[in-house]
Amino acid sequence: MKIFTTTPNCQFTSDVCQYLKASPANMSVGHFSDGEIKLEVLDNVRGKDVYIIQSISPPVNDHLMRLLLAADAMRLASARSVTAVIPYLGYARQDRRVRSRRVPISARLVADLIESAGFNRVMTVDLHSDQVQGFFHIPVENVFSSSLIIEHIMKLEDKQAIRIVSPDVGGVGRAQAVAKRVNNRELAIVDKRRATANQVDFMQLIGDVENKNCWIIDDLVDTGNTLSQAAALLKSHGAKSVNAYCTHGLLSGSAVNTIDDSLLDGLFITDSITQSVRSNKITTISIAQLIAEAISRVNNNESLSEIYQC
Repeated sequence: MKIFTTTPNCQFTSDVCQYLKASPANMSVGHFSDGEIKLEVLDNVRGKDVYIIQSISPPVNDHLMRLLLAADAMRLASARSVTAVIPYLGYARQDRRVRSRRVPISARLVADLIESAGFNRVMTVDLHSDQVQGFFHIPVENVFSSSLIIEHIMKLEDKQAIRIVSPDVGGVGRAQAVAKRVNNRELAIVDKRRATANQVDFMQLIGDVENKNCWIIDDLVDTGNTLSQAAALLKSHGAKSVNAYCTHGLLSGSAVNTIDDSLLDGLFITDSITQSVRSNKITTISIAQLIAEAISRVNNNESLSEIYQC
């Protein structure tokens, strides 16, 4: 087994390798003067099972291109298998044409590119929607990180005072799985209508949150505007506290300031996207051990279902 990353000195990859008791393999990544990416695999990978760790996060297109070029290099170097370990799969939000609008289904196109580059398998964390798995013709391991926040919630909160909240109708399944593990009680839903991407036009609450410690469960946080409005809505309906768990912390633009200025008591994200965040309200939970366990099980042809807690 060989573990690579296309991001030099990537702390997440180092953490994964530490759990696997392995060392990151060597790859040289640079640019030509015109901006083209140049990449070279410096270790022998002939007959090896290769795992390339790279989130498709900002700069999105640069990271995607690095991933594709690395796969082609591994294939031409006669690697036995090449697995893309993509903690955050960028473009996954663009997974359908709403009301037949003239837009691309970008998630499907990215899936086609990943397959064409030569990958044999994809491993990712908390896909935006399950249907994205159907865009691939190769195995997709969608690792759920919810077990980490469930363990955290159970240490902090009284079971009877917890209310799990879905930030939209589409996320009900994700939130419901967490609610079942936490207290097996009813769920609250924030019904929202978007005017455009990242802009909520209308929001209402379905369910009772009075005197409850609310936990919003979502796959990602981008600008933070939706979480900020949802926290205000929940507090206006009597919620004692409002925390959120969002697997992927994009935190674009002034998102950190938006979170800090909101009624949200705390935001928990994972290290699927590498960044340095300075905020008293934002806490990072590492998924390196979870990914390392998944890689180990795949490499040893063992079942992954035991680590799928939700």
